[in-house]
Amino acid sequence: MSKKSEQAALLAFLAGAAVAAGAALLFTPKTGREVREKLGEAKEEALNKLKGCVKKGKGANNDLNYDGGDCWI
Repeated sequence: MSKKSEQAALLAFLAGAAVAAGAALLFTPKTGREVREKLGEAKEEALNKLKGCVKKGKGANNDLNYDGGDCWI
C-alpha cells in the first residue's frame, strides 16, 4: 500500500467512527444527562484500572513479562 492510500484509509476509518459515535448518541434511548453520567463512570473506572496497572508495573521490579493479569482496559 502506498503512503497516500494508507492515509486515505485511516481518514475514512476515523470519519466513519465519528459518524457512528454521533449516530449512537442521537439514537440512544437515554437522556443526555444519563449518557454523560454513564460516560463519566466508565472514564473513572478505566482511569482507576490504569492507575492500578501502573502501580503494579512500578512494583514489579522492572519485570516486563506479562502474566495474563487483569491490566486490560
